[in-house]
Amino acid sequence: MTTTEAWLWPVLLGVLGLVFGSFIATVALRWPEGRSPLKGRSACDSCGKGLKAHELVPVASFVLQRGRCRGCGGAIHPSHLLTELAGLAIGATSGWVAPGAEGMAGAVFGWLLLALAALDLAAFWLPNALTGALAGAGLAAGAVGVGVPLEARAIGGVAGYGVLWAVSAGYRALRRRQGLGGGDPKLFGAIGFWLGWQALPMVLLAACLIGLAAVLGLRSAGRKLVATDRLPFGVMLGAAGFAVWVGMYV
Repeated sequence: MTTTEAWLWPVLLGVLGLVFGSFIATVALRWPEGRSPLKGRSACDSCGKGLKAHELVPVASFVLQRGRCRGCGGAIHPSHLLTELAGLAIGATSGWVAPGAEGMAGAVFGWLLLALAALDLAAFWLPNALTGALAGAGLAAGAVGVGVPLEARAIGGVAGYGVLWAVSAGYRALRRRQGLGGGDPKLFGAIGFWLGWQALPMVLLAACLIGLAAVLGLRSAGRKLVATDRLPFGVMLGAAGFAVWVGMYV
C-alpha cells in the first residue's frame, strides 16, 4: 500500500464518521422520545425551526454559529458536536490502524457502538434493533473472512451474552434488585460476535476500569453517589470494545 493510500483511508473514514456522528446524535435525541430519526427534516431542538443545508455541516456549523440556533438563539445540544467528533475519531482511527476492508469493518463496529452508547447515556436504553444489527454485522464480517474467524466470533457471542446474563441473574438473586440492564448482556454478546471469545475478558476488564474511573471522577467533583444511582454500563462496554479492537491492530 502506498503512502497516499495509507493516508486516504483515515481521511475518508474520518469524513464519513462526521456524517454518521451527526446522524447518531439525532437518533439519540429523537428515538427515546418516540420520534423517528428518519422522518421529518432536521430542526432546532429549541424552536423547531427547519435547518438549511449550510446549518447541518458537521462540527463547522456548530463552531460558526457558536453553538446557537440562528433563528431563536437557543443553545444547540452539545451532544451534536461531541458525537460528531467521536464519529470522526472512530473513522480516522480505524482507517489509520487497519487501512482497507478491515478498517472499514472496524469503523462500522465503532459507529454502531457509538450509537448504542449515545442512547444508553441519553436514556439508559440499548435497543434490541441496534444490538441485533451489531451482532449481525459482526457475523457477516466473519463470514466474508474479515478479521477474527467466524468460529471464534460465534463462541464469543454466546459466551459474552451468557456471562453477563449470569452475573445479572446472580446479582438480582442475592441483592433483590436489578444490577445490570437487560440490554447489557446483549451488547456484550454482540461485541463477542466482533472480537471473538478470546478478547472478552479484556473488554470486560477495560469496561469495569472505565466505570471505576467514572465513579471516582464523580466523587472528586463533589457528587455523593447513592445505591440507586445508575451508570450507563453500555457506554463503558462500547468504549472498551472499540479500544480492544484498535489494540488488535496496533
